Amino acid sequence: MNANAVLDFLKCGDLREGFARVRCPDCRHEFFVAFSCKQRCVCPSCHQKRSLTTALRIAEEVSAPVPHRQFVFTMPKRFRLYFRYNRDLLRQLPPLAWETVRDVDRAALDRNDVVPGLVVGIQTHGELANWHPHFHVLATDGAFIPDGTFIPMPETPAEPYLKLWEQKLFDLLLAEGRITPEIVQQMKCWQHSGFSVDKSVRLDAGDTAAIERLTQYIVRCPFSLDRILSLNPDGKVVYRAEKAECRPFPVPGDERLRQGVKRNFEVFDPLDFIAEITQHIPDPGAQQIRYYGWYSNKSRGQRAKAANAAAKPPAVQPVIEDHDTAYRKSCRQRWAALIKRVYEVDPLLCPKCGGKMRIVAFIERRSQPTVVERILKHCGLWEDTAARGPPATAPTQDQLALELQYVDPDEFLAAL
Repeated sequence: MNANAVLDFLKCGDLREGFARVRCPDCRHEFFVAFSCKQRCVCPSCHQKRSLTTALRIAEEVSAPVPHRQFVFTMPKRFRLYFRYNRDLLRQLPPLAWETVRDVDRAALDRNDVVPGLVVGIQTHGELANWHPHFHVLATDGAFIPDGTFIPMPETPAEPYLKLWEQKLFDLLLAEGRITPEIVQQMKCWQHSGFSVDKSVRLDAGDTAAIERLTQYIVRCPFSLDRILSLNPDGKVVYRAEKAECRPFPVPGDERLRQGVKRNFEVFDPLDFIAEITQHIPDPGAQQIRYYGWYSNKSRGQRAKAANAAAKPPAVQPVIEDHDTAYRKSCRQRWAALIKRVYEVDPLLCPKCGGKMRIVAFIERRSQPTVVERILKHCGLWEDTAARGPPATAPTQDQLALELQYVDPDEFLAAL
């Protein structure tokens, strides 16, 4: 777990840590925008901003106007623990997914010079925030030849992808000394080995909106605040699945009895819930999205360089003195655009006069702690917070009536 990410998350949105001053040049109305923590997989707000930015860039700048398909690669439960405590081993899996799609596509098209475009997203969480490493792949439903011509894939079942993915993962774990050849032989004899490859989702050519939605799903936060129901009287955290439908209990002889009845909720001790969430925080600098083949950074860079060389040089423009750098302008536009996409309001539109507001200053606590405190106290926004202790009193019966009640299964059955 990255402890610094958690500490930064606790400061997210706190005006005492610094803020930007936004002012209207017409009516002089202004407000403050607190700095965000920008942490992945621990701050739902910042992670959602990152998801929107990534999805928009992939849909508009990375993906080609060709059909796409989603692949989902999973592994047996007995292998998942190897990757929980060895993130270097986890980072070796996306290339296996890329090689699997590339090799099957080349075999199906009967050409070794074709290259598909892949975006591989690493997900480590399951439906109930449990450790479940798997990979969502946005892939072109076909491949490109060197001159850029796209060749569509013929109808291909998932079986060849599954067999190749299974073999590549076996080879990796054998090379790392995690399993033995005997384990491989045993698992190959099982009716259900735990490997799976799903390729049922297909996107039409040019459907950038669908690509954007799918990418947002691929890079979503490991947990959702809406699915944290409440604390029950025992102090437990109840976390529900995304689809909380009722399921009939299996009858005797049903195959599902052997697999175990799948629950659509989980009950945690508070510290266990924190541990369950924070295990999904990636290492600093670790890439959760990988680009391969036609969508790799190298391939896209080469095409952009060739396009720029072929284009006519731009006409000489007069130099206009501007203290804002292009990077600062793009960041400001990105921030405003994200707010507008989520809440459908323009954050830079003055609520008083309707003018266009501007960011006039950034004030950071680490460089100007006294200035931050003085401004916030002057505006009545400074709050002194002491270390938070345990609750002084137990919740009242009226408060408990609003909470989800936890019932012991044995007591419930005995009362019937």
